Order: sequence, then C-alpha cells, then structure tokens
Amino acid sequence: MQIVEDDMKRKSILLFAFPAFVLLILAAERIATLLLGTYPASPAMWWVWLELRPLATMFWQQVDLYLGGSMAVDAAILVAASIVFWMACRTRKSAAFFFLANHMALLFAGLMIAVGGHSETASTIAAFTAPDGFPFSLMVDFTWENSLVLTLGFAACAYCHVAFLRETRQRAEALAVRLVALKRDL
Repeated sequence: MQIVEDDMKRKSILLFAFPAFVLLILAAERIATLLLGTYPASPAMWWVWLELRPLATMFWQQVDLYLGGSMAVDAAILVAASIVFWMACRTRKSAAFFFLANHMALLFAGLMIAVGGHSETASTIAAFTAPDGFPFSLMVDFTWENSLVLTLGFAACAYCHVAFLRETRQRAEALAVRLVALKRDL
C-alpha cells in the first residue's frame, strides 16, 4: 500500500512539473521587473529581464491592462494560481486532470512564445504566399530558451499521455476482473 501511495505522489509531482515551471517563469519575470526597477543600472538585472521578457511580458501586459499595473495584484494572481493548482493536484489523483493541465500549460507557453516573437497571421504582413494565393506570415522566435520551454512542454504532455493511458488500462483491467467475478457469482 505504501508503494502505491509513493508512486501516486511521485506521479503527481512529475505531472505537476511543467505547469509549475510555467508559473515559475511568470513569477521570475515579475521579480526581474521589480528588481530592474530597484537596480536600473545593473547589467545583470537587464540581462535577466531581457531573457525572461519574451516568455511572459505579453501576458503581464494584458493583466495590467485589465486589472491595473500593480505588482501586488500580479503576485496575488501567481500565489492564487499556484495554491489552487497545487491543491487541485493533491486532491485529484486522476491523470486526466494532469493531462488537461499540462496541455493547457503547453498551449499557454506556445501562445506566449508566439505573441512574444511578434507573430502575425492572416495577411497582416505578407512575408510569403501559399500556393493557392493566401498571404500569411508566421515568425516564431526559436531561441534556446523558447525551444527548451517547448521541448519540456512536449515531454510533459507525452508523459501525461502515458500516465493517462496506463490509468485507463488499469481501470479496464479492474472492470474486467469485476465482470468475471460477477459472472462467476451468477
């Protein structure tokens, strides 16, 4: 019984890793912004901020637009999201929840990378034309940081697929055993 509980804890922590990483990136960008305001002449602060900016700035600009430009509100959003997600991960032992959370985190990270790289689509700037004449432009900035985030996201989603399919197979096997027992009893 203890081995099963330890496996569930390990599984939930592994499945929580990528969404936690995305929350960490968002928090690190806010901290870097705050420290840059405190130490504007520091080259190290500028370097950290410029590295994290493309991953999270567009999200924070939207939050600041609708909720006001307060670091306290940004911190409250991060803390609330972390607490809610962690509590949901601890109470929901189903791989389906982690499957959904990891895929949403991957979509969010991909969107932030695309928006941060100033991607444009649907003929706003015609960089090249498709064979049937539909002009579009899609420029995604595949720096090593962006590539690392996307690679980690795809790996987390692949792990979620494996965990979800394993859980589904275990449920099907348990149902088959119960059905055999029920047939035998009848």
